[in-house]
Amino acid sequence: MKNTLRQVYGQSNFRIGFFVILTILCVVLIYPLFFPGSPLEHIGTGTFFRPGTYVNLFDSLDTPRTYTLRLSGAAANRIDRKLPMDDREAMKEWLVNFGIPADAIDIGDLQDFLQLWRNNYDSTLRNGMTTAARKRLARIDTQLAGLFRSEALDIMELDPETGERVLRSTVADTDYVNIGDVANVRFLPLGTDNFGSDVLKKLVAATGTSLQIGLLAGAIATLIGLSLGLLAGYVGGLVDDFIMFFGNMFTVIPGFVLLILISYSIGQEQRGATVVGMVIGFTSWAWTMRSVRSQVISLRNRDHVNLSKLSGHSLPRILLTDILPYIASYVVMALILQICSGILAEAQLSMLGLGPKSTEVPTLGLMMFWGMQYAAHLSGAWWAYFPVIVMIALISFSLNLMNTGLDQVFNPQLRS
Repeated sequence: MKNTLRQVYGQSNFRIGFFVILTILCVVLIYPLFFPGSPLEHIGTGTFFRPGTYVNLFDSLDTPRTYTLRLSGAAANRIDRKLPMDDREAMKEWLVNFGIPADAIDIGDLQDFLQLWRNNYDSTLRNGMTTAARKRLARIDTQLAGLFRSEALDIMELDPETGERVLRSTVADTDYVNIGDVANVRFLPLGTDNFGSDVLKKLVAATGTSLQIGLLAGAIATLIGLSLGLLAGYVGGLVDDFIMFFGNMFTVIPGFVLLILISYSIGQEQRGATVVGMVIGFTSWAWTMRSVRSQVISLRNRDHVNLSKLSGHSLPRILLTDILPYIASYVVMALILQICSGILAEAQLSMLGLGPKSTEVPTLGLMMFWGMQYAAHLSGAWWAYFPVIVMIALISFSLNLMNTGLDQVFNPQLRS
């Protein structure tokens, strides 16, 4: 009775994990059919639009950033609350280093001060400031850009004759408008990231790419570990010593350090999603090999294996027909863990700037990397990184749940 309940519980775990992964795969495959377009496209002026906002598709990042500030009433009070005095002092320091006389800067006159800031600030200039100070100013500028954009919405349309964008009307923040009557407007459930890209579309595409990397890395690592483990465990002797020598080398050297060195030596231009998956797979097979080897050692002297030897069967046939079926469930569990490890390894590499080339495809790790680079966690733009964390945790939890379920069903020690 106890064994039956354990198997039922294990099957339930596997089914739950498999259902979650299957749902994620369906979303990854179906979502682009209803919402076509590149996940890397820029669809909004400025950065970090909040979730639930609407963005005019023709009001894109290549529009020159010009502002005419008219601060009065509620608008002035809103910006005044969002811009404390210490931030104004940091902005004034940048303007002074830029070459504007200090006596010409009045941080108390909000309208003139912000107009002076918008006309002169350039995030690419160092101005003798530290990296931390420059990132702080970039974060302040991003927040101000969002506040300015809340002043009015320019409704843009394409001229059918010239193909150029033309201004149709302007909607103030105090006006009421039916969003369905505004042409070329997209709803952003998760807002935009630092590049003005739709976070939801990018998250779906990044999930698919990360799953591909994890599947490729897991398949390569499992195939190598299974092949070497079968040979080492069954043949033994010098073959076992030779394979274990290389396996111990990969075990002693931290796998992630080796992964960093290889990824760095490849170079950014050659690091595509496939290359990163292959690198992860070729550096993470050691523990699978050792585990398979221990399983094969316990099977190589079984009666059916000895009978196959006496019958004159070849080595490949013995390994594939007499030993592999008995460890097939263990191999599947190892594959699931390798896929999970591959996804996490890609995220770690990308967080260090050593992941796939960011101009080709998005990945979960790259989304985290750019969120950190543009200080989303400090500016309050949680939607640029928190959904990525949830997705990575959901995938990892589901895969480990599948592995736990299979272990409870097939592991004889748990059934005894």
